[in-house]
Amino acid sequence: MFPNLIFVVVAALVPLVMGFLYYHPKVFGNAWMKTCGLTKEKLERANMLVVFGVTFILSLLMSMFLFSLVVHQTDIYSTLINEPGFGEEGSAVMNEINNFMTSYGDRFRTFKHGALHGGLVGGFIGLPILVINGLFERKGFKYGLINAGYWIISLAIMGGILCQWG
Repeated sequence: MFPNLIFVVVAALVPLVMGFLYYHPKVFGNAWMKTCGLTKEKLERANMLVVFGVTFILSLLMSMFLFSLVVHQTDIYSTLINEPGFGEEGSAVMNEINNFMTSYGDRFRTFKHGALHGGLVGGFIGLPILVINGLFERKGFKYGLINAGYWIISLAIMGGILCQWG
């Protein structure tokens, strides 16, 4: 099972759009700048083409991997990949996979289900990483929570897109 690449790209755009909204000064932008020790002037000196380009490339990597976490049917492929005949149309293992996908391929393929799993990835992987980094960087707990909130929401939306349409 391979994801629909159009929706992998669409999901990869989510962090850019969410960043624009979430880090807007009227949302969390001012609080985030304060916890980072940044000023508007410092932010304006950045090469935004590089920032957005690298963000999109890294988001594309996340999107491709996130697909396997939010679409449960991918597990059958990883479970059977070393079986003789895997990838050969008409082989016993591929017939088994095709039968499974015919019967269960549409289970749990909703935006809501993908958003749940994407949010769980953000909450149980992203949040601890960001809070730990913030504490060691002496930026505090609030810094980690602000950034983790962004990733929890972004990954939930990405997961929803990938599970429903990917």
